[in-house]
Amino acid sequence: MRIVIVGDGKMGRAVASLAEARGHAIHALIGGAENADGRALTPERLRGAEVAVEFTRPDAAPTNLERLIEAGVPVVTGTTGWLDQLPRIAELVRWRGGALLHAANFSVGVHLFLRAAQDLARRFAGHPDFDAFILEEHHAAKLDAPSGTARELQRKAGAADPARDFPVTSVRAGATPGTHLVAYDGPYERITLAHLARSREGFAAGALAAAEWLPGRPGVHTVEDMLFGEGG
Repeated sequence: MRIVIVGDGKMGRAVASLAEARGHAIHALIGGAENADGRALTPERLRGAEVAVEFTRPDAAPTNLERLIEAGVPVVTGTTGWLDQLPRIAELVRWRGGALLHAANFSVGVHLFLRAAQDLARRFAGHPDFDAFILEEHHAAKLDAPSGTARELQRKAGAADPARDFPVTSVRAGATPGTHLVAYDGPYERITLAHLARSREGFAAGALAAAEWLPGRPGVHTVEDMLFGEGG
């Protein structure tokens, strides 16, 4: 498969390296310096590409997605912090008959963790003696806070236990790829559920799996569609 990588940061390079190791061809690796306002994403540059993987910045992602969708390239994006524009992008996907898969986190373990957290929230519903909170930690260079995964964790837990608040605390320091934790703290005990990423390779593997899955599946998808055959 011929893959366009949009974004030459750590995640983009990790996906490119893994893709080549698995026998895919890198059609183009497009960095931010040449792609201001999406200007490098031309029909000529994208011709022959079968899928694109986009890891850039919140301010750059919407334009990148527009250019890729208009060029007819299915696109997987792991950029976070732009979802306020998802309705507009989704309408373009539908109008162009394109394909988009977006996710705040491509780790398979994270999505299993989110399901476990939702189940845990259901079981704590009706126990107001426990206070709940979410803690997420990421490397100092991560731009958005809370992380997209923390927001999704808050959403899923809140849907399972609407009477309880799930405040999020974010830490940006060092080089950790990502830690997410939900805790229930009572007067005599604390229960925690956590996911710790050891490296970016797990995220890269999930993004590449999404790129392999997406072509031929028009519409707007999430990782849950790919993993579990359902959204939300």
